[in-house]
Amino acid sequence: MRIIVILLVGIMLLNVPMNAVAQEKMVRGQVVDKQSDEPIPFASVFFKIRGNGVLTDSLGKFSLPYTHLEPNDSVIVSSVGYIQYAISVANLKDSSSLTVQLVVKPPQQEAVVKAKYNRALWFWRKIIKNKDRNNRTRWDNYSYEIYNKLELDLDNVNKEKLGKTIFLKKLNFVLDYVDTTSEDKPYLPVYLTETLSDYYYQRSPNRVREYIKATRTNGIDNQSIIKQLGGTYQNVNVLNNFIPVFNREFISPFNDHGDNYYNFKLLDTQYLANRRLIHFKFSPKHKGESTFDGDAWVHDTTFAIQKITLRPALDANVNFITNMSLIQEFRLINDSTWFLSKDKFVADISIIGSRPFNFKGRKTATYRNVVVDNQSVLNELAKSKAPEDIIVAPNSSIDNDTFWVEKRHEPLNKNEQTVYLVLDTLTKNPTYIKYRNTINFLTTGTKDIGNIRIGPWWYWISGNAWEGTRMRFDVATNSGFNKHLNLRGYLAYGFNDGKFKGKGEALYRFNTQPWSYVSASYRNDLDNGVTYYDQLGTDNIFAYIFRRPNIPFKFQRNEEFKTEYYQETNKGFGFGLTVSTRRYTPLENLPGKQYYINNVGEPLKTFETGIRFRYAFKERTFEDNFYRYSLGSDFPIVELRLAKGWPGVLNSSYEYTKVDMMVSDYMKISPYGSLYYNVFAGKVYGTLPYQLLQIAPGNEMFYFNRYAFNLMNRFEYITDHYAGFNVEHNIGNGLFRFIPLTRKLKFRQFWNVKGLIGDLSDANKQLNFVGDYPFKSLNGRWYMELGTGVDNIFKFFRIDFLWRWAANGVDVDPARGFGIFGSFRVTF
Repeated sequence: MRIIVILLVGIMLLNVPMNAVAQEKMVRGQVVDKQSDEPIPFASVFFKIRGNGVLTDSLGKFSLPYTHLEPNDSVIVSSVGYIQYAISVANLKDSSSLTVQLVVKPPQQEAVVKAKYNRALWFWRKIIKNKDRNNRTRWDNYSYEIYNKLELDLDNVNKEKLGKTIFLKKLNFVLDYVDTTSEDKPYLPVYLTETLSDYYYQRSPNRVREYIKATRTNGIDNQSIIKQLGGTYQNVNVLNNFIPVFNREFISPFNDHGDNYYNFKLLDTQYLANRRLIHFKFSPKHKGESTFDGDAWVHDTTFAIQKITLRPALDANVNFITNMSLIQEFRLINDSTWFLSKDKFVADISIIGSRPFNFKGRKTATYRNVVVDNQSVLNELAKSKAPEDIIVAPNSSIDNDTFWVEKRHEPLNKNEQTVYLVLDTLTKNPTYIKYRNTINFLTTGTKDIGNIRIGPWWYWISGNAWEGTRMRFDVATNSGFNKHLNLRGYLAYGFNDGKFKGKGEALYRFNTQPWSYVSASYRNDLDNGVTYYDQLGTDNIFAYIFRRPNIPFKFQRNEEFKTEYYQETNKGFGFGLTVSTRRYTPLENLPGKQYYINNVGEPLKTFETGIRFRYAFKERTFEDNFYRYSLGSDFPIVELRLAKGWPGVLNSSYEYTKVDMMVSDYMKISPYGSLYYNVFAGKVYGTLPYQLLQIAPGNEMFYFNRYAFNLMNRFEYITDHYAGFNVEHNIGNGLFRFIPLTRKLKFRQFWNVKGLIGDLSDANKQLNFVGDYPFKSLNGRWYMELGTGVDNIFKFFRIDFLWRWAANGVDVDPARGFGIFGSFRVTF
């Protein structure tokens, strides 16, 4: 035994110098996608001359062994769908770790293999057949903890040029944070938000609850914005037929009819945790469609997706996005169920071209603690009364580094850590604060000074024929003044008429969820024709520029006192009660008070009570300084209004009853774009002056008005019973995708039609058709406007071509049977 031990020790000692001489060295690193920084699994890494190589693991990492290097050798990195990358061994350093960034091949470089039997199409059909079984929405209920991270970087930073820019000289210290180590084009991290929430879902009846328990949002205190940063509104399901990309719908490669839009190809096979995965590629069949180019790793037994990468097709009609990647990863939560574990979205954003400022946006969501079909999920959902409930926890804003190091699902990388260093420095810099506030003021129109908000600035100066140059100044309190009480108003002055005008309002908000408030307001000003919040009225700096010539101005002054109480329920139902009194004073080109003298009260003065009902199921909203704006719903929005006029109250003159109803909806009808419709009807009971009847909305500007009849003047047609509709279909690139030039320019196609039928009683005709004033009746006949045009001109502008059609018996101006209108908007 001693002899054996001695021999073994001797052999070991003898082998030590031999092993030391022949010890292997390693080239280590990670292979990632250049645009998204996402790891590329199963990429080939090998020496070109020596020939030996390895595959990257599921995280894109590799360790390539060698004993010695050939001077002329190089390391080749390749993966299907990417341009091959070579690294000279002269650039390799001992114990260094490489980050290799591969660039996606342009579509035209892809080889197309034709065969009588398409095995890839067979495999795609298997995925579709098993789609319901692999879709997470098949579970009766589920929950998870979701960590969301949203980062914005200034891309392609030129430190030398930016350092010489006059506006940025005082911020040159920030350029020291520019990352030049990992990319050919350096970038500056500028913004990062993090949210941590618990998400609960029930399939039937459909219910969602999200509890946002921690946020790090760098100064954002608007809860409606914070809700958008959670998981409810950022849920992408690649197994759905359509996948949202910003405000557009793309056809999924796993659409039930995806073989009409995609070519499929099987690439290779790999094993991960003893499970065989098939590398499955898809590419668009046709140019100009809203489709993706990408690939997926699919489990060959369950046909479930393990990882998928989606990139918009090269000529997809999307604005401001030069490159984009959507990546999802799935992991097993039991022996056969794959559930979403990571969701990553990376977009290169260019607002005004390739220079000087490009941005890279990165959104990452990770999912942990997945629970499916469990009573605990139902117990949490039972805490919410609304079918879709997003709660931001009190004191959820947490800046403590220790908390986030412990709670975030994955550590911040070097660049993400830099964001907090940059922001911490900038938020204390007076120059940066000044620039930030200036940009905010120019874009939103308003500025907060302590607890007071001034603006919007576009009301400050305007002009019209009655007032001449008009000055207006708005002021309001913000939430810093009081969380429930809002005071706002404006004062205006016309230099021609020498009159002050204005408005004052007090609003007390009881709740934001569900929404409820009481308000009281007094307004004494010209009627500027605004019906909807996003409509262009006549009292702003742009209105005079766009007004059509040779149309008589029509002016009247409106003095109104109004109180309102409004309350919503958690089910989307709301009701409001109003009490108001109004006094109209016609000023120019409208019948005056002398035509409406009666024995009761003051002419053209009313006292009115009203009730309105509104139903908007699962409506998304945005709140800003006590005002709330609708972002739409997946369901139609219904409104019903009833109003009653009371003569003799506060010297009012008229008794009447009004009823009107409206149903509107905005629908995605992918792959055929989107459709907006509005159907309305109403009736006025009583013999009344024109202000209290239904005045058909006309437009006297070259600027297209979505809600008005653009070939009709204001106050042209009045009715006391009416019905109508407004439909617009935005097709997308439509026919423009077949023409190379218009496909490249990303023109978009649309059509719209508006119709109105109405009549006026003989008594109301006799009362209002006086003098030379231009009132008309539709006489129970149809009036319609049909339009089409070109949208997305230079990404911002739209031209509408409109034709009018009216039934026999409708008095129309023959000179206005056709019109061309322009407008602008910002949309992806």
